[in-house]
Amino acid sequence: MVLVLLLILAAVALGIIGAVAKGLFYLLIIGVIVFLAALLLGGLRVRHGARRPTR
Repeated sequence: MVLVLLLILAAVALGIIGAVAKGLFYLLIIGVIVFLAALLLGGLRVRHGARRPTR
């Protein structure tokens, strides 16, 4: 779950930089793609019930 949260944080940072900085619109697009990938990864983990094996 930490990976999903880090991906979402990176996507937000890229999106903000891409929206604010002139000429860096491609960062906004990359941020959106990373955000969608994080949502997909998070959804797959929840759906499959990714639980750690008990010892």
